[in-house]
Amino acid sequence: MTKVSVIIKALNEETNIARAVESALRAVAPFDGEVIVADSVSSDRTVEIASRYPIKIVQLANAHERCCGIAPQLGYQHSSGEYVYILDGDMDLDPEFVKAAIALLEREPDIAGVGGFIPEMRAMNLQFKGRMKRVAQQRVREPRDVKCLSGGGLYRRSSIESVGYLSNRNLVAYEEYDLGTRLRVNGWRLRMLPIRAADHYSYTLGTLRLLWLKLRAGFYVSEGQIIRAAHQSGYLDRVFRDIFALRLSAMVWLYWLAVLLALVVVPYRLAVLGLAFAGVAAMIALITYRHRSLASGFNSVVDWHLLAVIGVAGLFGRWRSPTEPIASRVIKEQTPHAVSASPIAP
Repeated sequence: MTKVSVIIKALNEETNIARAVESALRAVAPFDGEVIVADSVSSDRTVEIASRYPIKIVQLANAHERCCGIAPQLGYQHSSGEYVYILDGDMDLDPEFVKAAIALLEREPDIAGVGGFIPEMRAMNLQFKGRMKRVAQQRVREPRDVKCLSGGGLYRRSSIESVGYLSNRNLVAYEEYDLGTRLRVNGWRLRMLPIRAADHYSYTLGTLRLLWLKLRAGFYVSEGQIIRAAHQSGYLDRVFRDIFALRLSAMVWLYWLAVLLALVVVPYRLAVLGLAFAGVAAMIALITYRHRSLASGFNSVVDWHLLAVIGVAGLFGRWRSPTEPIASRVIKEQTPHAVSASPIAP
């Protein structure tokens, strides 16, 4: 068995894929490991650029199946590593983290996965500016157990096999939380180290364009989907406690149901509507004050409502068994021993 596999999930990453692949090759070279690009049918030069390197490239057979949860599982089903790292196509993996994570996994056999600090290298929109603040606030100062490895991590293959699959192919978000919770329910631990794991070069889109991209990609059905996944995997009792966004969506629904009830029983309907929208305006004002940005306040409240309303659709959409093999094609096989011999393409 190969010591370590790095799975790079990619969709239209022509500006980032070379950096990601080269960093992964450096990380696996000391272990004679493998690098696998799991491509979700990119329409740009992602595959062409990745093909210059001594790696394996696999691709979804059906572009309509694209989602965040399917690419890691696609790469996993073509991998053989004792340890598996999941890397985004716009990340730069730190080889020293991989060494430290493998050392920890070999010392402590009850740990399923290890993560590290992933700084945001770009902040071109409100979402990633907010993420930068959260990452800085949540950065651990000493090793500690966590609920999930957000942004990627190095996993023990035997732990993945014990819970059936790496990533739920149906999820458009929360796939890392789902994996972490399934592992913890089955007695495994997840460990976060206070060291850099990778750099993240996020979208350069503006806030409105990113919002439109999320709508087109179906991101806003994610909350219904994670509730569905939690029910099927036996951790429904944890999901509302763990995910603040779900509690926030419940509050949005309760707020507008209360408004609807008031419109039915109170004769002064214009006054009710005025108070309802004043409440929304007050929430925008509060977030604006906290973040010193009116755009941030407006964007946050819009985001909450989209997640709450569209999220219901995630409870009822098409759902395939997470253990079902993913239809795919191998575009390029890795050349035997090429990783250790020549980590970087000419």
